[in-house]
Amino acid sequence: MEGRLFDKPLNPNKLLKEQFVSNLTGSSLLEIAALSTVVPALVVLRKWSSRDNSRKDSAKKNDDQVHPVRKDWMQYFSTLGVDYLTVVLPIILVFTVLSEWAFTCAISLVILISIYIMFKRSQLHLKDGSQLPSLRADISSYRVSVVLVTCLCILAVDFKIFPRRYAKAETYGSGIMDLGVGSFVVANALVSRQARNIASMSFKAALSSISPLVFLGFARIISTWGVDYQVHVGEYGVHWNFFFTLAAVSILTSIVRIHPKHCGLVGLLILAGYQIWLSSGLNEYLISDKRSADIISQNKEGIYSILGYWGMFLIGVSLGFYLFVDTSSKGKNRNTQVMQIWVLAASFWILAIIFDSYIERVSRRMCNFAYVMLVFGQNFQVLSILTLAGFASYKKNLVLEDAFNQNMLGSFLLANILTGLVNLSVNTLSASSFTAFMILSVYTFTLCMVTGLAHFCGVRMKFW
Repeated sequence: MEGRLFDKPLNPNKLLKEQFVSNLTGSSLLEIAALSTVVPALVVLRKWSSRDNSRKDSAKKNDDQVHPVRKDWMQYFSTLGVDYLTVVLPIILVFTVLSEWAFTCAISLVILISIYIMFKRSQLHLKDGSQLPSLRADISSYRVSVVLVTCLCILAVDFKIFPRRYAKAETYGSGIMDLGVGSFVVANALVSRQARNIASMSFKAALSSISPLVFLGFARIISTWGVDYQVHVGEYGVHWNFFFTLAAVSILTSIVRIHPKHCGLVGLLILAGYQIWLSSGLNEYLISDKRSADIISQNKEGIYSILGYWGMFLIGVSLGFYLFVDTSSKGKNRNTQVMQIWVLAASFWILAIIFDSYIERVSRRMCNFAYVMLVFGQNFQVLSILTLAGFASYKKNLVLEDAFNQNMLGSFLLANILTGLVNLSVNTLSASSFTAFMILSVYTFTLCMVTGLAHFCGVRMKFW
């Protein structure tokens, strides 16, 4: 074909793949809640089992004196392998071949956790003089859970084995993938400099800190154009993408400096004003397929939704400050924090249902009020379940969690690169269920092992 560098296009199934993820309506809120129970429950059960195994390992410390380096290497990657088999592989199964059994899986895992707690009740009470562990490990576990599920879904969505209802909804409704960008915003907000009440950076320093995100945003545009990669315009627009949204939220937060005590109120006001604007006609403009030639119209979904994500970030900052940083409240301990997290999770879910039913249906494309409440409800549900691990185990994070936590953005970039390579080398639409499952298993195993190798070698990809 004239104008092409190659006679054969790099991505001959581009249009088919774009259609494959278009015009979807999402799944039910109940199913999202079930899937959001499975992931943290698997992590909790793995932490409890690894605590039992760690006692056996501690009894064999004398055996490690002969070849400590080799022993450490073997022990690290064998533990990482078990983490993969007991956490990552079951997640792949539930999100693909066992998707019709998602509710059964969630209920079964809840029953297992309940039985464990009942039989270990005597161990849940601390001895005199000991203190409950902080929530630091639970927060990092939560952030890793967000990255793991996102990394799995960005490739799985291109296969027929991945249910279409889990993919991103076109206009209204929500699949589990719709929660990805919102979860990243909330996860960043809870541990941000603003939430920790650290002195704000200068505007120049703020620009420097977001430059990697801007670079990655443009790199994605150039790379997808260069290899003719499929891009669903309805997600963010023609040129906009995930990295630009994160950069825009970061720069807005740096320009408008608000004390974390007031961020929640300001965030709610921004969301309320934005929702009124949406209900006054902006929503019809954003869900319309019509686009003019100007840059704003070309990227209307990504640009206008910044208001929703900014409000979401500010609320996350306020919650992070009050839950994990503010020590002004006397008698505030882990038990109090955990109770607050569970209450918040239930409250956000109730608000999400109310807004979805009576104000405007959930829409990631607009980042409306109902979507923000759903993101907070789902994220705090995951975090609340993860807090259960601390009551029966004092072991630190899993090896898998430590590895991803050290290179959070690096692992996500690696996942994007691997996803692109798979899509350019395999016709994902014609892959059988068995082939798709094997590819997803090898892909996630490679991602975990490479991330683990970087962690074991002390390599850290620090972007800012």
